[in-house]
Amino acid sequence: MVKRQFPNPVELAELMRFKAPTLNPTDRRLEKALTIADLRAIAKRRTPKAPFDYTEGAAEGELSLARARQAFQDVEFHPSILRNVPVVDTTREVLGGTSALPFGIAPTGFTRMMQTEGEVAGAGAAGAAGIPFTLSTLGTTSIEDVKATNPTGRNWFQLYVMKDREISYGLVRRAAAAGFDTLFFTVDTPVAGARLRDKRNGFSIPPQLTPATVVNAIPRPAWWINFLTTPKLEFASLSSTGGTVGELLDSAMDPTISFDDLAIIREMWPGKIVVKGVQTVADARALADRGVDGVVLSNHGGRQLDRAPIPFHLLPDVAREIGNDMEVHVDTGIMNGADIVASVALGANFTLIGRAYLYGLMAGGRRGVDKTISILKGEIERTMKLLEVATLDELGPRHVTQLARLQPVARPVADAAEQASAAKPRTVRANRPAGSPAATATRAKAKPPLAKS
Repeated sequence: MVKRQFPNPVELAELMRFKAPTLNPTDRRLEKALTIADLRAIAKRRTPKAPFDYTEGAAEGELSLARARQAFQDVEFHPSILRNVPVVDTTREVLGGTSALPFGIAPTGFTRMMQTEGEVAGAGAAGAAGIPFTLSTLGTTSIEDVKATNPTGRNWFQLYVMKDREISYGLVRRAAAAGFDTLFFTVDTPVAGARLRDKRNGFSIPPQLTPATVVNAIPRPAWWINFLTTPKLEFASLSSTGGTVGELLDSAMDPTISFDDLAIIREMWPGKIVVKGVQTVADARALADRGVDGVVLSNHGGRQLDRAPIPFHLLPDVAREIGNDMEVHVDTGIMNGADIVASVALGANFTLIGRAYLYGLMAGGRRGVDKTISILKGEIERTMKLLEVATLDELGPRHVTQLARLQPVARPVADAAEQASAAKPRTVRANRPAGSPAATATRAKAKPPLAKS
């Protein structure tokens, strides 16, 4: 029998420790967010459908985005034990400078559409965290204002090569004059992808007031108050501001962009240059041979060519092929610090976050972006401690297995350039990393399929 007694008032008082209430509603919301998914849920409640779907959506059937996210979920970690790792170092040398974390903020267009603080919130939060911020050609804050917001931090500029080349050249000169240290030469947007959510929502820049948008605005008054009481929403670097996203891109982008354009921009730009949107090993090799400083493996967040290659799956082969010659970065689908750790383990020098940053922005402006960075930082540190690695450089393919779901029926036939590249002697081709798709396919087939949620 358990002996019972009247509650001891002293012991009861020790249990009654109430936390002081958080009065600020934004802080109260953000305190409850433990993951990027939590920030997304807050963002969806507070943002009108059209801008939220612009952030959330991808091209056509959105298969590229779904596959990219699934690839990160299909990761198996292999932790070490008894390694004595009380603290971890998350700093990374990237493109000639230091980042406090192995990720930066990716370029995003129309950012003030998501939340009125826009790029100012992103650049300020990045500077405070000691990580790079990337401004898009289609940004809604000027190059100069980003520099003023983040005067001592690392600012990068993402460049689209426009039909009117002088517009692009002018942006390059402005970014250089403002002290931006890296240029992202973007190659995956010769024309706009078919972003069907935007078409169905009638999403335009600036947004148009229709009966549907008015009804959608009723439960989200804060967004509309901010939109209507702050400076006009327009592109900070371009003069054209009207039309749907697809119309804007198709009117500005140029499908004739070539290696000649890259050479011209390379000659103009005084800092580091990275080519963003690389999706094959052969193209990565060709860029390494042309002396660029890095590549970003990316399918544009699934927003251009649907069914495009999965950047995370491509990573081990590209890192093995050109990792000794230039930096390899990766984006698309990153929603957890563990995704970043897995990418570094398989050869990425650096990663970029887009939607995760925008979910934080929509959830709470600058404080929401701070929260995004804090969540990812905590997940990175915890994953490293559980793997028992003290630094990012200790991560390697032995720590990660990519579990295979999508196995090709037949490999694509290599063209002459790819065959020539494959015939070159390699100095680092020993055994395939344990985390590469080919090395893990047999093992993955032995595992039962995951249940669909």
